[in-house]
Amino acid sequence: MPAAQNYKNHVRWDPAWHFFLVPMLMLNIVFAAYKLVHDWPLKNNHHFILGWWLILSIVFFMAFMKARMYPLKTQDRIIRLEERLRLAALLSADDLAASQSLTESQLIGLRFASDAELPALVARTLKENLTREQIKQAIVSWRPDNFRV
Repeated sequence: MPAAQNYKNHVRWDPAWHFFLVPMLMLNIVFAAYKLVHDWPLKNNHHFILGWWLILSIVFFMAFMKARMYPLKTQDRIIRLEERLRLAALLSADDLAASQSLTESQLIGLRFASDAELPALVARTLKENLTREQIKQAIVSWRPDNFRV
């Protein structure tokens, strides 16, 4: 059974994405740039092919990154909605009105706080303008999120 989720182990790594696909795409860009620069004074006009290879390498990298970012942005919007609903259930009317000034990043950090400590942490976040990382570090009773992309 995996260890209970906390601040130190909550980051989720996708080995295929983080340790293979992204490094290989970056390596392809580096290699294409190296070949273009190293073989530049070509007599047979292959520099156009090498230049095109570099451009396509960058395009593929950007396309893969954008394809990855869209579901992450959707996930952030869902987290924002879930946290707004949770705040509505747990905060007083005055605190709920004040919580409307929380940023998306702050709401994403607050998702790990237990229901018991959420009201106090929201008040502290509003008072001290805590960042997402500061919020996560301040959490005492961690509420795991095991369904992240």
